[in-house]
Amino acid sequence: MASRKDPQDLSIEDKLKNLYQLQTMLSEIDKIKTLRGELPLEVQDLEDEIEGLTTRIEKIQAEIANMQDEMARRRVAIQDNNTNIERYNNQLSNVRNNREYENLTKEIEYLQLDNQLNEKKLREATAAIESKQEDIRRCSDTVTERRTDLDIKKSELDEIISETRAEEEKLREKSKNLELTIEPRLLSAFKRIRKNSRNGLGVVYVQRDACGGCFNKIPPQRQLDIRMRKKIIVCEYCGRIMIDPELAGVQTQKAAEEKPKRRSRKKAEAKTED
Repeated sequence: MASRKDPQDLSIEDKLKNLYQLQTMLSEIDKIKTLRGELPLEVQDLEDEIEGLTTRIEKIQAEIANMQDEMARRRVAIQDNNTNIERYNNQLSNVRNNREYENLTKEIEYLQLDNQLNEKKLREATAAIESKQEDIRRCSDTVTERRTDLDIKKSELDEIISETRAEEEKLREKSKNLELTIEPRLLSAFKRIRKNSRNGLGVVYVQRDACGGCFNKIPPQRQLDIRMRKKIIVCEYCGRIMIDPELAGVQTQKAAEEKPKRRSRKKAEAKTED
């Protein structure tokens, strides 16, 4: 089995060919991803919303549990106050002077006021718990709806993925093998350029004397350098790697127009000779 040629030993032309082939494969993968549309994002948003609602429900449930503990403590305090009120009332019949009577009366009034406060807090807590339980019901209903939506979206996404999985895996396998033919430094630069490009293009060919990525005009001398394929040239405006159309397998309009002109010139010469 022949050993793979070292990527660094390849000519600039071969390096550019491999880069453009890789770009073509990655663009096909991007098209497959585009077929999925916004579904992956919608699925992620629904999952995040469900997680957020679930966390909110758990937080409200914890708040209700704390309020119920506080209500239990207030009920115990009311019972203790009633016991002391009854005891102080019994002591009132055995007081020996006005001072003792006033002290017992003040204690009874204080305990009664404390009971009124506790009962008020109990009513407020009961209303708050009912409100929070209603919040839980609303959140639970929303979670149920979102889970239904999520199941539908996931089903649609899985269907699209299943239809394109084989093609995508095949392209990914080919692109990985092709990456082995590109020197790491150049491959890293290509991926960085591609990542920063809005349309995911890291390699473009010259179109109508302009960069095929940003469409800024390219000087004639620079176009000549690109056609020579002696060095890797990037667009001074967008930073994309540029190649000539012929290397990309594209026939330009100018080249297509030149052929008929040459034929007509030959015919004209033949007519002159006749």
